[in-house]
Amino acid sequence: QVMWNTAVHAEFVHDHADYGFETAGVKFNWRTIKDKRDAYVRRLNDIYENNVKKAHIDIIRGYGKFTADPEPTIEVEGKKYTAPHILIATGGRPAVPSDSEIPGASLGMTSDGFFDLEELPRRSVIVGAGYIAVEIAGILSTLGSKSSLLIRQDKVV
Repeated sequence: QVMWNTAVHAEFVHDHADYGFETAGVKFNWRTIKDKRDAYVRRLNDIYENNVKKAHIDIIRGYGKFTADPEPTIEVEGKKYTAPHILIATGGRPAVPSDSEIPGASLGMTSDGFFDLEELPRRSVIVGAGYIAVEIAGILSTLGSKSSLLIRQDKVV
């Protein structure tokens, strides 16, 4: 959301002259928004975790699985937990092909890498046409990265 809002502001600045505003010399600083965005995300994560704790919900981090026990039970790294309600937030990791499968694959990054970028890339290629790919391509392009979006089909349906 923060990066989307950043791109929206860039679009507004681009259109200011059409509304009579003189905006010569406006510059964008990637480092500033990255630092502010990262702090905002850390703050949100802390708020969410504190709200979970206030609700007397235990957070157990690790790899877990449901057991065959008669009561709802999960096992996390060898220890069993039983409770009337269990939520497993699975998280996820993208499948990144090897260079032998797709030459040059190691030169890419996942969408998580977008948030690790230390500076706005001069050029970017986003592979895929899901909403995250399209959103990232639009954000990067609006902020000044010459961006291309690649999809696997011959034509867009």
